[in-house]
Order: sequence, then structure tokens, then C-alpha cells
Amino acid sequence: MSWYARQESWQAQNSDARDEADIDYSRVIHSASFRRLQGKTQILNLGDSDFYRTRLTHSLEVAQIAGGVARQFRKDFPEHPAIPHLPEHSLLQAIGNTHDLGHPPFGHGGEVALNYCMREAGGFEGNGQTLRILSRLEQFSAGAGANLMRRTLLGVMKYPVPYSQAYNPACPPRLNGKTTAISIIDRAVSKPPKCYLDTERDVVQWVLEPLSSADREKFTALRTQSGKHHKSVHKSFDCSIMDVADDIAFGVHDLEDALALRLVDEAAFRTLVPEESCASFLSYLKQKYPQESENNVYERLIAMLFSEGGERKRCIGRMVGHLITHCEIETHEELEDPMIRYRAGMQEGPKAFLGALKEAVYRAVIQSAGVQQLEFKGQKMVVSVFEALASEPELLLPTDQLPRVQRGEDVPRVICDYIASMTDGALLKAYERLFSPRMGSIFDQL
Repeated sequence: MSWYARQESWQAQNSDARDEADIDYSRVIHSASFRRLQGKTQILNLGDSDFYRTRLTHSLEVAQIAGGVARQFRKDFPEHPAIPHLPEHSLLQAIGNTHDLGHPPFGHGGEVALNYCMREAGGFEGNGQTLRILSRLEQFSAGAGANLMRRTLLGVMKYPVPYSQAYNPACPPRLNGKTTAISIIDRAVSKPPKCYLDTERDVVQWVLEPLSSADREKFTALRTQSGKHHKSVHKSFDCSIMDVADDIAFGVHDLEDALALRLVDEAAFRTLVPEESCASFLSYLKQKYPQESENNVYERLIAMLFSEGGERKRCIGRMVGHLITHCEIETHEELEDPMIRYRAGMQEGPKAFLGALKEAVYRAVIQSAGVQQLEFKGQKMVVSVFEALASEPELLLPTDQLPRVQRGEDVPRVICDYIASMTDGALLKAYERLFSPRMGSIFDQL
């Protein structure tokens, strides 16, 4: 069984010069789900500035960095047994640009809200929704979504365990018990497990068919946790390259946004990213740019990051270069198939540096009151629209969604798919149409 097979038979025309990976990349780029990423929050609220990242630009950067990591592997480890199994460039571009398709409006806040709404109907998780979009909901085929290659779907499957197994019954989504006048969800306990959705069990079974039964059992193993959702253990080689690129894009480029918009000042940066956590990068700067290292290199780093214009951009580029050139290939001896035996990783020093950058973004930006208040509001709107549509789906759902209901599909899942596909702006319009006291119009589209 080929990793390049598709769920539905399909043959390129003889005049088509593209290979299989090129075709998957084309289908991703031309999909409605990909276009909608331009209207979905990455971290900062859309409309506050025209500078910072959206889900679309973040995905483009992840794909570009992933390609850089693969090229670096070929340069640094030409004799490594994993090299013949590296994905071609177009395949990595397809995986990188696809990895966030399933994220709903308002980022992870919307994900938590939809998981609460689906608490008795199979749950919701953004990465799982990505697989669902690609294998079922996109419209490039009769019944297999975008009908991508088996290997492409394996590459976007970050967590190869189903919701029902990763879910810990001790952590059920629920309302916040601290409020009396309004109903709001308990955001902490309503976070979903990292998984794929049980609705795609048959797809995952098909994707993993080339693996031996022993490899399949080990690859889909999970680590149980008390008081938390359980965690998957493995991911494929292709997926790990994308995942490393995603971490780099989050830690470096989202930090760049925060610095440019003055959401992190110099004192906060020194506290969150102290000199000792930058050791590997500072050594890299000393070696690579000795003419700039006459004085304290950490102070030079601070000066570049908090300067205006090209200085910061050059420093950001150096950070990305440092992290890419210190990636490594790990081998998981317990697995046999090369698609899952090898894993992209990072050397310890650069890994610690990246970890500090990611923690700085999380604490200074994501956990800031401004971001959290907007996330809270977004969650409230998602829950309100979902519950309104679920109250009378035959009357309130848009007409293009009704055929799925009439075919007998699970109504909560139809509503969930519909809301998850929305941009931030589309969800806001739906909320206003359903709840705003202003006079509406039949020409306002949900």
C-alpha cells in the first residue's frame, strides 16, 4: 500500500506536469478553508493593526520554515538513513499551509467554546478538525474532501489518538460556577484533549494501513495523566518537521509582533528571557558576527530587538537561522517504518532558548488582560450562536447547510463544522444578526 495513494481513485491528465505532492499543494492553496485563514485570529485581534500575523500569514511562515528545516537536514546529515525519506518541498508546503485549517474563529478561545458546545456530541479540537476538513468537508471529490495523499494526511495528524481515548472523564467541560447573573463556560476545564475526532476513525485507519500492526499499535499509544486529558506519544517524520517550524514561528515571529506593537517592554523581556536562557544564541552571535561582539552580546541583542526598522528584522532573521541550523534528526528505535521512526528535534541549547521565547509570548501577550478579554468575548459569541442555531436548526441554519441535516447527519456536528469554518468577522455578523436589537435585513448573510 502506497503512502501516495488517495481515498478516491483519481488520475492526473497526461498533459499535467505536476507530481502528486504538487497536486496536494495546489488543492490546499485553492481551498476555501485556506482562504478563510486570512480572517482568523493568530494571537492578536484582527483589525487592531495591519502589521501582525493572521492565521494565514502564520501558516505561510510555518511552511517556509519547514522547508528550511528539511533543506538543512539534507545539508547537515547527508548520510543519515532518514534523508531518503524526507518529504519533497511541495509536500511540506502543503502540510505547513494546512496545519491550522481547523482552528475556529477567535483562536484557541473559539476552540474551547466549541468543545464545550460539543461536550455531549463527540467534542471538538482544532487539529482534529483540520483532518476532518481535508478528508470530508472540502469539495474536491465526491466523498473524500480534498482527497489528499495518505502521506499528506499523516503529516497533518499531530495527535494520532481519537477524542474518546484522549478525553479524561475527570475533566468534563462545564459552566463556571462562580457567576450567578450570567452563564459563562469554565475555560480552564473546557479545553479539549489533543487528538483527532472520532468521526474520522475510518480515515485514520486508512491512513495507517501501510504500517505493520506492531508499528500501528505503538504509534497510536497514549500517555495517561491523572486530572488531565491523556496525551499522544508519537507523530510522523513529516509532521514533526512542521511542528518544529510551528514552534519557531510562534516563538520568534509572534514575539516580533509583540515587540513591534510595544506589548512587551524591555524590562519585561529581560525578566522573561534572561541572559542565561539565551546562551546558545549569544554564542552563535559571537561566532557568526565577531565584529558586533566587542561588548556584552546580550545587551547588543536587547538593543537590536528594541530598535526601530531594520535592526529588529535582522535580529529576528538571525534567531530563525540559529534555530533552523540547530535542528536534528531523532530516531525512535521502537518503531520500524521510516515515516514514523524518525523525528525532527532541536539541540538542547537552542531548544531552551526557543522555550524561553515561547513562554515570553504566552505570559506577556496571550495571558495579558487585553487578549484574554477579547478571547472571553469571542467565546461567549461562539457559544451563543451555536446554541441559537441548535435550538431550531431547520429554521435558523443557512440553506446550504440544511441538506446535511436532511440526510440525517448529526445536527450538533453540522453546526460545529459550520461555525468552525467561519472567520472572526463572519461569526461576529452571525451573532449580530441573531442577537443585536438593530433592525436587520433578509440580505444580511449568516
